Amino acid sequence: MADTTAATKKTDSTEGAASGFTAAERAAMKERAEELRSSGRGGKKKAEEAQACLDKIAEMGPDDRSLAERIHAIIADVAPDLDSKTWYGMPAYARDGKVICFFKPAEKFGARYATVGFSDVATLDDGNVWPTEYAVTRLTDSDIKQFTKLIERATRQ
Repeated sequence: MADTTAATKKTDSTEGAASGFTAAERAAMKERAEELRSSGRGGKKKAEEAQACLDKIAEMGPDDRSLAERIHAIIADVAPDLDSKTWYGMPAYARDGKVICFFKPAEKFGARYATVGFSDVATLDDGNVWPTEYAVTRLTDSDIKQFTKLIERATRQ
């Protein structure tokens, strides 16, 4: 019996390979499960969710934090009706509990750039094909104008 237990025991790296998920992806899923558990217990107050979003931004490294703070400010200005929250451990912005957009820090999944993503609830449809995530390495005045227009379009009702 001891041999069977030893044979079925897996390390983190082999478990990741066997499950198809990286350690970062498993961590994000655990964060999402905790978010759902918290909301399932009567729901967090909007102020607590907003604070959790700000806390996630504050935890980021300086490059991601700078971008996330600026994106957060754009969203707060352009779509003040959206609620800040976390989604899979990332800053997200929702209406009626449905995430419309989110900020994915580069460091979260070891990417070379952060992204601003939009869910299928966002009203970005443009013909048969349109982007749902945008890579961000820095934000110029022109980029801020572009994101302002995207957020306005994505949040139309």
